[in-house]
Order: sequence, then structure tokens, then C-alpha cells
Amino acid sequence: MRILKRRQFLSRMWGAGSALVALAGAWTTWDLLRPGEAKGFGGNIRTVDPRAVPDTGVLEIPAARSYLVNIDGEIRAISRKCPHLGCGVAYCESSGQFECACHGSAFNRAGEYRTGPAPRGMDRHPLEIIDGLIYIDTGTVGNGPAPGPQTIDEPVLGPSCSEEAH
Repeated sequence: MRILKRRQFLSRMWGAGSALVALAGAWTTWDLLRPGEAKGFGGNIRTVDPRAVPDTGVLEIPAARSYLVNIDGEIRAISRKCPHLGCGVAYCESSGQFECACHGSAFNRAGEYRTGPAPRGMDRHPLEIIDGLIYIDTGTVGNGPAPGPQTIDEPVLGPSCSEEAH
């Protein structure tokens, strides 16, 4: 049986320890660089049963940073980000429309342009229904409709929320 000298033993242990550290570093780097399924905003967000989306009004989905609306039996996912400068757009119950508090753009319940500096209607996310639940693809954004005729006939119901604040 061959006996290792202290110096040889320590040299081999340092080599083995360095190899383990290098292996752990390579493993961690692989985990970070490997593409995975997007979770949270930027991926598919599981939401609600389609029957939970009201025929009038809107349903806010905070995790998807969007709203679900039912327009003539078609459910749409509308981004809550204003197409003008990216401010958050809120739904105003009293007026029955989306209103951007930053610069005054307004949109009907379908997200179509009504007034203000926004260049188009509110952007949309594709959605699909899987096993009875709505999934919103927040990684994909489609431009909102260009200003023009509105597809729904819903007049402003009352005062805007920005008028009520003053």
C-alpha cells in the first residue's frame, strides 16, 4: 500500500474541490441560460371561467395587467397600458369607459379610441380557452384598432372619473 505524503494529499484535495466548484458553476450557468416556460407576466396567464366575464362592464386581471371584456359574446383581453405613453388606463364605472388619467385619452368598453392624444385604441392580448379557463398570452401584444367608427354603440354613461376627482 502506497502512502501519500501530506503535500500530495492536499494537492489532490484542492484539485477535487476546484473541480466541484467548476461543476457547480457550469450547472448554475446552464440553469440560467436554458430557455424555460415563461411564468407570470410575459407568458400565459391562467384567469377565470369565461362565464365570469360580465356582459357589461369589465373584469380586471391584475396578474395579466389587462382587462377581460365581453363584446357581443366575444371575450377580449385588453391591455391596461395606454398606447399614448404607456400610463395605466383604468375603467371608470360612472362613465362606462376606459380613461387614462395621465393625458386624458378615453376608450369605449371594447378598447376603441374615443378621445385624447392616444394614436389608436387599447392594445390587445390573444387568449384561448383551455379546460374551461381563459389563458391570456401576455407575451404577445396586438395593436389596438385605429381611430374610426366604433363597433359597439355604448354612449358615455355619466361623468368621467377624472371630473369626479376635481
